[in-house]
Amino acid sequence: MTAAPRTLTSRYPGWRLAPRRLTPGCMTKPLQGSDPICIYLCSSACRNLVEGGWFQVPHPLKTHSPEQRLYSQFIKFLAPLVLATVALEIGGQFLNGGMARVPRAAETLAAFGLAWGLTNILSGPLYQTRQLALGLIEDRKQLRSSTRFVLAQGVILSALTAVLGLPGPGRWIVQDLHSINDALADSAQLALLLMAPLTLINGLGRYYSGTLARVRRTSIVSIGITSGIVVRVLSVFTFVDAPFVEQQPILLPILVTTLGSVVEYVILMTGHIKYARPELNPGGGSLSTREMTQFLWPLAVIMTFQGASRPLINFVVSQGDNATEALAVLTVVYTLGHLHYGWVNELRSLYPAFRDEKDSLRYIRRFAAGCCAVSFSIAVLLFWTPIRTVILTDLIGVSDRLAELSAAPLIIFSFFPFAVTTRGYYHGVGIVRRMTDAMAPSAPSRLTAITIALGVFSFTDLPGATAGIGALLCGFTAEASVVAWGVRRRTQRLQEHATHD
Repeated sequence: MTAAPRTLTSRYPGWRLAPRRLTPGCMTKPLQGSDPICIYLCSSACRNLVEGGWFQVPHPLKTHSPEQRLYSQFIKFLAPLVLATVALEIGGQFLNGGMARVPRAAETLAAFGLAWGLTNILSGPLYQTRQLALGLIEDRKQLRSSTRFVLAQGVILSALTAVLGLPGPGRWIVQDLHSINDALADSAQLALLLMAPLTLINGLGRYYSGTLARVRRTSIVSIGITSGIVVRVLSVFTFVDAPFVEQQPILLPILVTTLGSVVEYVILMTGHIKYARPELNPGGGSLSTREMTQFLWPLAVIMTFQGASRPLINFVVSQGDNATEALAVLTVVYTLGHLHYGWVNELRSLYPAFRDEKDSLRYIRRFAAGCCAVSFSIAVLLFWTPIRTVILTDLIGVSDRLAELSAAPLIIFSFFPFAVTTRGYYHGVGIVRRMTDAMAPSAPSRLTAITIALGVFSFTDLPGATAGIGALLCGFTAEASVVAWGVRRRTQRLQEHATHD
């Protein structure tokens, strides 16, 4: 009888005991990570096999290599973020469709677009609070410091948003600066005034999504974003025919956007309280306002320059021949061309979330290369084959002429994953090593490269949209190159100083 344990373990190496070998009533201990599986042998016959009645079997996950385990965790981390990215793209179309069905649809679309654009400009610094949570927060004391910092920023920026909705300077910025009529300005200012709290709410939501990503709870982030989108879609169908929308159409996008943002924020905050905060150490040192400002301002500069890229391209293209046609093509390809590589941007969150894993950076490089290959393959399938025509003419419904003009820009979009992957990888490294100032020069380099490329392409016979997307690719490539150069150079300098010391 004493040889029985060796027989069982040799027959089932690295796995659970087969159920048919266990007497009914035998229990297993709950698994903790990669601990061995312990099976309690309840019957007297079984307990005679081993002392104490417990039979220990190695956990199956121990047969997996560290590389396989990390890659599976990377996929589990990124998959919810990819789902949320795709859902955001789709959800925005429902809101646009709802606004297109209200009275004075063109005015409503224009007013809300103007108000939302101004809101995004003011909330740009808060958009980077996710990176703040990923890069700086290590314990609860730092969490309290950063939460106060984000809250103060949000209150100030929300107040500035509200000012744009009031008479005086707000009226001048909204109406006079944009040269719009009184009715359009009234609707835009009403939207700015009522949506002012969203600057704070969305900023805190981004911040909590960062704390959740820090503890690898991206599924909660995805649930929050997706739930917000579902609420927006349902709200469009619920309120599109409401009497108050008939009287004041701009209230539809305001209400829909507010409800979705509040639901998303509540879920993210709840997830933060339940999952992220308990994971942090109770002690530690606080973060100063100076530290957080030094960390955030380069990211805010990068965000501002990135936001200026497409308006610059649109402006230059609008001055050329067949401007209306070219701008229509750009409108189509901007959204469609972003689908295959937008999720690759989330690679920047991998290293901050997995910094404590041994040799994680080496595995992240390989994983990023694989993501780049997948993204490029999707683009080749969608944009280099007849599927492109089906998407453009049958699904989107553009004319044959616009579909023909969209072909070259979409093929150019196929190459964006190479620059986005490089940028995302080095952004993650820079965030963990707190060298965001080394990444700041990438922002003006992007805009400079776009300007030079647009100037060069103006001497060619390229259609306006093709030249615009080609210039955008030049800007992405320049930005990725400067980010890689800045982070690598700063890392080498730190290593040299450490060697000398």
